Amino acid sequence: MNIQDEHEKNYKYIRVSTPEQNPARQKDGLIPIVDICSGSIPFEDRKGGETLMRKVQLGFVGSVSVQSIDRLGRNTLDILTTIKWFTKQGVNIISQKEGLQTLLPDGTENPTAKLMIGILGTLAEFELSRIKERQAEGIAKAKERGVYKINGGNRSKETKTKFLSKSKNALCLKELKRGTSVRRAALLSGVSTMTAHKVKKYMLED
Repeated sequence: MNIQDEHEKNYKYIRVSTPEQNPARQKDGLIPIVDICSGSIPFEDRKGGETLMRKVQLGFVGSVSVQSIDRLGRNTLDILTTIKWFTKQGVNIISQKEGLQTLLPDGTENPTAKLMIGILGTLAEFELSRIKERQAEGIAKAKERGVYKINGGNRSKETKTKFLSKSKNALCLKELKRGTSVRRAALLSGVSTMTAHKVKKYMLED
């Protein structure tokens, strides 16, 4: 049985950087899921990527086509992780540019794709080691110049009073004291939910 017959739908994942780019020519008659975002965002953090992964978990996806394998992640490691996840779920990844399919018609893993994934894994390790090496070199040079500061230097810690005196935080505190929920207080005062939780923590301490 062809693996594409085992599931309901065959999708085309498309990522473009700006709304001005025309994704229509990339759809190829498949069901499109389009992300308009920077390629620096991990696949699972993209709105379309998250939607596609949820459909896979529900068993609605048989294959996912992409124009190029680099559409699937922000870097080699992210691409590798994404491919492995889809393969584990029994979803065939089809890359048109590379002429690659991760699964064979009988549902087994494609040896050629497996080899490519192995190469990607090696590249990911190399990429990570190079990043760490550059970081170490940067720290060493900073130490030589006497400008290296651990944890960003000796920046003074913000006091509770100073934190709560900020206009938005003060407004958030006012809303919380009225009994407003953390999420709504954050929305009304224009602060993040994390900041609102911090405001509430200080409020309860007092």
